[in-house]
Amino acid sequence: MHASTQSSATPGPATPMMAQYHALKAQASDCLLFYRMGDFFELFFDDARTAAQVLDIALTSRGDGVPMCGVPAHSAEGYLARLIKAGCRVAIAEQTETPEQAKKRGGSKALVARDIVRFVTAGTLTEEALLEPRRANVLAAVCEVRGTIGLAAVDISTGRMELEECGPDRIGAALARLGASELVCPEGWDEAPLDAIGRPTRDFSSDSGEVRLRGVHGVATLDGFGQFSRAMLGAAGGLIAYLDHVGRGNLPLLLPPVVRDGAAHLAMDEATRASLEVLESSSGGRRGSLIDAVDRCVTGAGARQLAEDLSAPLTDIAAIEARLALVQWLHDDPLLRDDLRAVLRALPDVGRALGRVVAGRGSPRDLGQLRDGLSEARRLRDHLLRRADRPALLDELLPLLGGHGALVDLYARALVPAPPTERSQGGFIAEGYDHALDALRATAGNARRAIAALEAKYRDETGVAALKIRHNGVLGYFIEVPAKHADRLMAPDSGFTHRQTMAGAVRFNALALHEEASRIGEAGGHSLAAEEAHFEELVAAAVSQAEAIARTAAALARVDVAAGQAERAAESGWCRPELLEDPCLEITGGRHPVVEAALGAKGERFVANDCRLSQADRLWLVGGPNMGGKSTFLRQNALIVLLAQAGGFVPAEAAKLGLVDRLFSRVGASDNLARGRSTFMVEMVETAAILSQAGERSFVILDEVGRGTSTYDGLALAWAVAEAVHSNNRSRCLFATHYHELARLADTCEALSLHHVRAREWKGDLVLLHEVAEGPADRSYGLAVAKLAGVPAPVVARAKTVLEKLEKGRAETGGLAAGLGDLPLFAAALDAAEEKVDRLREKLEGLDIDSLSPREALDLLYELKRDAAT
Repeated sequence: MHASTQSSATPGPATPMMAQYHALKAQASDCLLFYRMGDFFELFFDDARTAAQVLDIALTSRGDGVPMCGVPAHSAEGYLARLIKAGCRVAIAEQTETPEQAKKRGGSKALVARDIVRFVTAGTLTEEALLEPRRANVLAAVCEVRGTIGLAAVDISTGRMELEECGPDRIGAALARLGASELVCPEGWDEAPLDAIGRPTRDFSSDSGEVRLRGVHGVATLDGFGQFSRAMLGAAGGLIAYLDHVGRGNLPLLLPPVVRDGAAHLAMDEATRASLEVLESSSGGRRGSLIDAVDRCVTGAGARQLAEDLSAPLTDIAAIEARLALVQWLHDDPLLRDDLRAVLRALPDVGRALGRVVAGRGSPRDLGQLRDGLSEARRLRDHLLRRADRPALLDELLPLLGGHGALVDLYARALVPAPPTERSQGGFIAEGYDHALDALRATAGNARRAIAALEAKYRDETGVAALKIRHNGVLGYFIEVPAKHADRLMAPDSGFTHRQTMAGAVRFNALALHEEASRIGEAGGHSLAAEEAHFEELVAAAVSQAEAIARTAAALARVDVAAGQAERAAESGWCRPELLEDPCLEITGGRHPVVEAALGAKGERFVANDCRLSQADRLWLVGGPNMGGKSTFLRQNALIVLLAQAGGFVPAEAAKLGLVDRLFSRVGASDNLARGRSTFMVEMVETAAILSQAGERSFVILDEVGRGTSTYDGLALAWAVAEAVHSNNRSRCLFATHYHELARLADTCEALSLHHVRAREWKGDLVLLHEVAEGPADRSYGLAVAKLAGVPAPVVARAKTVLEKLEKGRAETGGLAAGLGDLPLFAAALDAAEEKVDRLREKLEGLDIDSLSPREALDLLYELKRDAAT
């Protein structure tokens, strides 16, 4: 949802404050405006109505009837998180001067100046409270330059930025892989994805994109970062321009851009990712997804890296083997793995702490996290360097874990052991780092002790034991006594000056107290200013080393992923896959990681199955009853391919697989109401994508193609699709179906074999064995499954009667597939059709139409019609 851009209420009286509010609201566009008033952020008009509903807070009104609601400034992050999650965008309008400065500028009635300091949107969050620790928060930009799509993506919480390009037909797959929280594109672009935010077209100029990138990184040329196409630069320009807009001129951490080569990663379209539930289950959450079953990382950064690995598996055997070797090394040494994971578990999120510091939203605690994280990284490096037989990938990572000795030493001297999250009250600079600061603190401390002594002295002099010296933000320090004792301090010669009368107490001042309070205020003000100056110096030190710190954070994440993969493999007896260039798939005892985990939680056993595809047997036709495990079998083999090429062990006894370039899954479907597509339409769109894109190095799983339409149509489509995948695409494929008639394809398709999931009926009940066996399915057991599902017995009995009648008719007529055995093969049928068209074309091309008489033309038309019918 988005907040309304118009205020349905009539603006209240044109007070200076409301005039200022409306001017800021005009800049906020479609964002909710958080308008700072003292200790609260206030919202007015439709913004207030929207926020009150989303946040479930009271909607009130001003004296002039203007709707309003507010949230405390000190707890605004929690409210912002709920608004962002609900799809809102928020503009933050802060006071840019103090009330004192406003009075000095314009007199006692001057309005405090305010300005929008930041836009808070789903893709531009850096605050720890607003981010999910185990999920990347990606902002992406997309544009088209001369027929090529450019994409730029950044997680500003860590600064990682990637650029890529693709054809218009691949944009859906690319965006599905990125899973961006927010997407921007040029205004008015006809091909703009749903929910994209339109930005001025000029922002997406490739020339301005190059200028912006050079400016961000302070370089004269981008050649040192890689070769970027015009489409990539255009998307990068749009991305940086949007970040500049939402940050009001303050850019977050942006690391040098990395070019993503599409050919280096296993391609999966949006439908495949959804059906395999890679990062999100069909119910919409992480629970029940592949990553939920696999993730054993002990750091948020590791979990985010694992999600990236599963979203973009590799297609380079050397790179995959490098990851596998590190997993194997940690798998074979449980004691080392446990020690390593214990150290990693205690590490702060270095990457995100750095992101907040560079974006200007850092705290002393963030600097402390950098200190502790970098210190532990160096200790981890030293420990691992003492180990023998280290894998090559670890040797590449270890140098990245060090090199920060000077920064760590600086922070160790400058910061207290546990720095606070707020810096406004000071107290984060360690004693001994700045002797002048220590002296100011001593002065303030001595003054506080002097105030305590004054309190005791005043009690003795007045005889009022209840006398107290208190402090608040308005009056500063003051003396307070109960009202019944006030007369003693009211005497002209008492030395006390009356300040305020309360309901049950009276407040006074005294010269000695005023002097001590001045000393405290002066020393405190100077000490806060000194700490603020030190904070800026410490931030600058981190910013100057941002890229090196980011590399350390990435290396820690990669080590955590490998250790987590090793831990997961050890838990359930997963094996190291063997990767080959040949297009094969030989899996022994394969399991579905998500289903196995779910069954294990209930104390049940998963039935493992083998799968062996080769050039001579590349298409398995799998039959059997519903609930028998066909879909699970299809998915588990696709997931094993995905896990292997992501560089992890797989749930199997043994796995040997030829490298897959594209993975396709057409398993289950649902209506896509947003695009006006029925279930069957969605199924056909996904099937069309497979038939047009899959190749010999692809792996395809197809489940129940054609079931969404009439029986005859469905069988015809399933038959044609199976033939096309076998003869045209020549992909490795698992094809599950209920159409027994498709078994006849085994007679004409040499690389197709028949398999089924086993089931038996025992004393009237269906027993599902979940085993995959060779040969065609003998029957569907549909009525037995209906009985299991609780369909009333009379309905099942009636269905049995109808089934007997239908089967008798099929036996008499030859059934649905009567005559299909006489069909020519897919390619031959196409050739025949093409030959017929060619004969007609040749005859038409040989005609001299101008010389034909009307009678001859009519005779020729009849002749052509006869030829077309033969």
